[in-house]
Amino acid sequence: QVQLVESGGGSVQAGGSLRLSCAASERTFSYYAMGWFRQAPGKEREFVAAITWNGGSTYYADPVKGRFTISRDNAKNTVYLQMNRLKPEDTAVYYCAGGSVGRRPSDYPYWGQGTQVTVSS
Repeated sequence: QVQLVESGGGSVQAGGSLRLSCAASERTFSYYAMGWFRQAPGKEREFVAAITWNGGSTYYADPVKGRFTISRDNAKNTVYLQMNRLKPEDTAVYYCAGGSVGRRPSDYPYWGQGTQVTVSS
C-alpha cells in the first residue's frame, strides 16, 4: 500500500509563495495519477489539482488556475504543488492523494496526512 507524506506547509502573507511536496513510499507511485485537495474549517474537501501518471496532463480547479502548478518527479517518487500569489482564501489543510485522475476524493484511495497552509492578509 502506498504511503504518502506531505511537507512544505506553513504561514505566509498574501501574495507570497509556498511549495508543497508529497513523497510516496513505493516505486508503484509512478503508476498512479496524483492529486492535491484542500479542506478549510467547516468546509468539504475540495479538488485543487491533478496530474496523470507520466505528467503528461494536468488539471486545476478554477480558483487556483494560473497561480498553482502541479508537477511530479517519478524518479524521486514525489509530487509537488507550487503555489504562487497566495490569497487568504487559500488557507486550508492540503492533502495529496494517489489513484485515478479525477476531481472527486473518491477517485483516490491513497491519502497523506495533510499539511497546513495559512495565508494572512
